[in-house]
Amino acid sequence: MTIAEQVATIAHNARQASFALARLSTTIKNEMLIKMADSLEAATPHLVVENARDLEAGRTKGLSDAMLDRLMLDPKRIKGMADALREVAGLPDPVGEVTRMWKRPNELMVGKMRIPLGVIGIVYESRPNVTADAAALCLKSGNAVVLRGGSEAIHSNRAIATILQGVMKELGIPEAALSLIPFTEREGVLEMLKQEQLIDLIIPRGGESLIRFVVENSRIPVIKHYKGVCHAFVDASADFEMATRIIINAKTQRPGVCNALETLLIHQDVAATFIPLFAKALADLQVELRGDEEFCRYAPQAKPATEEDWAAEYLELILACKVVANLDGAIDHINRYSSLHSEVIITSDYSNSQRFIREVNSSCVLVNASTRFNDGGQLGLGAEIGISTTKLHSFGPMGLEDLTTTKFIVYGDGQVRG
Repeated sequence: MTIAEQVATIAHNARQASFALARLSTTIKNEMLIKMADSLEAATPHLVVENARDLEAGRTKGLSDAMLDRLMLDPKRIKGMADALREVAGLPDPVGEVTRMWKRPNELMVGKMRIPLGVIGIVYESRPNVTADAAALCLKSGNAVVLRGGSEAIHSNRAIATILQGVMKELGIPEAALSLIPFTEREGVLEMLKQEQLIDLIIPRGGESLIRFVVENSRIPVIKHYKGVCHAFVDASADFEMATRIIINAKTQRPGVCNALETLLIHQDVAATFIPLFAKALADLQVELRGDEEFCRYAPQAKPATEEDWAAEYLELILACKVVANLDGAIDHINRYSSLHSEVIITSDYSNSQRFIREVNSSCVLVNASTRFNDGGQLGLGAEIGISTTKLHSFGPMGLEDLTTTKFIVYGDGQVRG
């Protein structure tokens, strides 16, 4: 068969398997995930060997140390994958939940019930753990999943998927409910993105170039975020010690992630006193500051910022800084340059905090807390399949509930419409 025919067959089989998966009880789904976790741990030596093949190929191709680190599996990371599956097994099952019920004047009872989306396609790069994480979240929420990992992790992804499918076969669950596109040609992705009759949603996981490629070529709805240009605003009433602590954490704890701080805005009334204080603290941590003219007056070590800096996702120890006239100036700047990811106000003024929450329309808006908390685990979802900056159908970290939709259910007693 051609690549196009193989992908169409995989998608068709996943669609058929999704009907059986949607009928599984919570007990069976949880048993499946726990057995999958145990099987991954038992297969640690095999997974390390298969991963070594990918690492060797990656070194030959000249992958960066950072890419090789994302690619690497060792016993600790394999245990982490297994533990993540067990964590998903312990989460509430959203499927079948009736979220609302109301009575109409004609005595009809109308409600909304959570159901799986159907078949979810995941296109991702590097990290082999996504194979297990995405499978766990999709299967627990009653969805079949079609996975297409990057060529750099093909041996690791195949090995993980085979182990998980073995558990499904053992339990009598259709293996096609967890499918991995087994070849690395880009045509495989393009054909997957054409299967709008069989795949209900595409979720890309990776860098901005991958996500844009998927969006530009997909006939299927895509949940995405291109980048995280995350802002903090230090209001005139901010506690300086708190503000410095939050900025340091948001910028330096893990600068290479999408919820790291990239732009700092400072109220002009506190610029002269706050900027020298926090600038020294960040300089001690080797953070490069880039500021507007007003900011550089108080932090002469900073480099002048350009227009490009306000929209930049650095993913390294660089921070763009700007002095604004007031809360309105901060909100206007954020609404102009934000990527709709994570924004925080640091303030002691309750009315200002409420205005910020109402008027800044990013996926997570925080008051006096680090942007690093915009994460499914940190927000109490237990696990996430990604963070969406697309307002339809989900906005922010996506957990199990976000992998479902709702249908109307109606209970009658013989009513007919007049």
